[in-house]
Amino acid sequence: MQVKLVAFDLDGTFLDDDKNIPPENLLALEEAAARGVVLVPATGRIVRGIPETIKSLPAVRYFIVSNGAGVYDAREDRLVHRADIPLALALRCYEYLDTLPVLYDCYQDDAGYMTASMLERAPEIFGKFPPMLQMLRELRRPVPELKAYLREKGRPLQKLQAFFREEDYPLRAELLQTLPQRFPELTPTTSVPFNIEINSAHAGKGKALRALCALLGIPPEQSLAFGDGTNDRELLELAGFGMAMANADPAVLAAADGVTGDNNHAGFAEGLRRMLQA
Repeated sequence: MQVKLVAFDLDGTFLDDDKNIPPENLLALEEAAARGVVLVPATGRIVRGIPETIKSLPAVRYFIVSNGAGVYDAREDRLVHRADIPLALALRCYEYLDTLPVLYDCYQDDAGYMTASMLERAPEIFGKFPPMLQMLRELRRPVPELKAYLREKGRPLQKLQAFFREEDYPLRAELLQTLPQRFPELTPTTSVPFNIEINSAHAGKGKALRALCALLGIPPEQSLAFGDGTNDRELLELAGFGMAMANADPAVLAAADGVTGDNNHAGFAEGLRRMLQA
């Protein structure tokens, strides 16, 4: 296939487990850019949570963010596509999560928010993952109580997350199945072992990719996508060719068109070069 656009997840895909970028991955991006390929990070993060090394790449203009709730144009500093969660729906979801042993947060207008008492308890869950705990503390603004804060702002959300202690992982697995039944307007996915990421059912990395392809006049069949978590599955399915990382979730591996190496050994660079050479 002729590759005109490459969309790639960050955590667990382009970044290693310590949240560093393997040098070979950057070199592979430069090689693709030299061929005129459009490069699109596709992440569950907000824009300000994307590593500066990636944001500063001259060849990267568009970003799929918040699991496809937005497509950001860095040149124009605006979202060119968005699929938000209405505030009333988000509040109903939070009220349900209040009945469960979880911590939760939200992304709204390119900022993260979390109830201060929950943020203080974050080491209970993130303690075994120091880089992620550091990122949480850097990107979440503590507020006295999240639901009250959101009611006061009166704005829709891009994404909300629930976080689980290890002993509650069975509950996490159950909620991934039952949340869509309780809230049909929402879609739960996951990117790390202890979270659930909840977006509008109208959002999704794959839907955002199709919207961006339409904007750029690139046939989706000429797009290549890389990912590892269930929040990447739709992206891999809707791209012309979906490449799963060796460390990917089994459901993602099953949905992919091909598999490359793992994220700790520059599997992204390996897969991208293979496809460009082909």
